[in-house]
Amino acid sequence: MRRKFCRIFLIGAGLLTSFLTCRSYAASGGSSPITVVIDAGHGGFDRGGIPGQRVSEKDMTLDVARRLKSVLTASGYRVVMTRDSDVFIPLGTRCSIANSTRNAIFVSVHFNSATRAGASGIETYFYGRDSLALASAIHHYVVGGAPSSSRGVRRRGYYVLRKTRIPAVLVECGFLTNPTEAAYAQNSSYRQKLAEAIASGVQSRNSVASSRGTTRVATAESIPLQPYIDQTRVTKSKKSRSKRSAKKSTRKKKSSSKRSSSDARAASSNREA
Repeated sequence: MRRKFCRIFLIGAGLLTSFLTCRSYAASGGSSPITVVIDAGHGGFDRGGIPGQRVSEKDMTLDVARRLKSVLTASGYRVVMTRDSDVFIPLGTRCSIANSTRNAIFVSVHFNSATRAGASGIETYFYGRDSLALASAIHHYVVGGAPSSSRGVRRRGYYVLRKTRIPAVLVECGFLTNPTEAAYAQNSSYRQKLAEAIASGVQSRNSVASSRGTTRVATAESIPLQPYIDQTRVTKSKKSRSKRSAKKSTRKKKSSSKRSSSDARAASSNREA
């Protein structure tokens, strides 16, 4: 009787272990289990955005990051947060957290801002080529589930993307300086939708196809590899043009200041006369 009980117990324990292993395996997209390092942008004294911005970016990013953690944890992922409260974490520390986490990917959550209120849309950034599939998948799902337009996938050397040694993505979930997109962001159900869309991208990162096509509506099967804008390269001609324009503006300022000073001297001499 005791042997039979032990056998049943061992079988049950084995089934439970197999279930948990399969769950972790499924969460990793069919590869070895991974950890997702979620980085809520800004925090503490760093409010994010631009001066005078009404909606605080640091609060929106933290809320989406917490929701993303809940969705991924429920799907069997291990999650590490660079911050889980309204505190400031230096960029170097954020990268250190990511680099010290084995078998992980890094997702930084942000919202955009601009001096022009009409600026709108969602864009996703990466730096290393090993991060392009993750960026494509996340961008595909976020744009597919949002009413905002796509500003594309972009390669750019942001600090948290350059200094991490694991696949890393920074997603800009719309412009808080745009009245329409700011209203979306302040809606809790919309922030939940963003979190679920980012999670879908993480879960489907291994389903990215090598085609160059794009589609607005996300599907559960193959996700197109996004064409991207490489913003890390500046040609010499562009540099020289920018230098020439800067020199011209400097000369104009000098000449206008000279004219204004000579006009002032002339006005002074007329008053004395």
